[in-house]
Amino acid sequence: MPSPFPGMDPFVERPEIWTDFHDSLIAAIRGALNPLLRPRYAALSRDRLYVIDSQRPVYPDVGIIEVSQARASGRTATLEADAPAIFDLSPEEVREPYIEIIEPAAGNRIVTSIEVLSPTNKIIGEGRDSYLKKRSELWAADVNLVEIDLLRDGEPTVWVSPRRLDTLRPWHYVIAVSRRERHKQEVYARPLKRPLPKVSVPLAAEDKEVILDLQAAFTRCWDEGAYPELLRYRESPPGTLSADDLAWCASITQSWREL
Repeated sequence: MPSPFPGMDPFVERPEIWTDFHDSLIAAIRGALNPLLRPRYAALSRDRLYVIDSQRPVYPDVGIIEVSQARASGRTATLEADAPAIFDLSPEEVREPYIEIIEPAAGNRIVTSIEVLSPTNKIIGEGRDSYLKKRSELWAADVNLVEIDLLRDGEPTVWVSPRRLDTLRPWHYVIAVSRRERHKQEVYARPLKRPLPKVSVPLAAEDKEVILDLQAAFTRCWDEGAYPELLRYRESPPGTLSADDLAWCASITQSWREL
């Protein structure tokens, strides 16, 4: 059964669904691009790995202390620390897939990097810092950048100033294409009710760009996944939406359930 939404499905943004969708979308984008890129270029799926300290609290159910002999005999007791909150500091490895378009004949030179943003990229902390650092390194290495943000919540992360993004409202999803050779930026801003765009993906300056149909890539993910069984359409979508958008989502999902 096809997705009931004309564009991005906001229910896919649920944390328990997003990782599967993110990996599937990376594979769908790579599959869509390679026939357009060959023989000069190739699109490869890569993994960016970084390590963070776990921030999970560990609270004991019962605290057992040993009473000192001094206290038991009535003498002055030794001071004891108050019970603290305890956190597990074991390292966690975070994996973030992305796509590189390379030129094999030029020693696998990276021409364009395509990022599908994750929640960790949009929350202030180690994940966001790692992403922003890598983006700066790619730009300094003369690599074109394509940033795909299909998450409504979190800090704005695509390389577009807030002032410019404000001029494009109303929108819920944004794709930013930064062209290194021309020092130009193209922004595709889409509201929830519209299909995802066809995006112009830059290559080397002398070569014509290729077109990524992002809505077709989304549809492939949906068709190959188990989203009808996983999504809870009887609830509201995650994140913040206006009353009008929530009512529209409710009408869409109600019609879908009645099929």
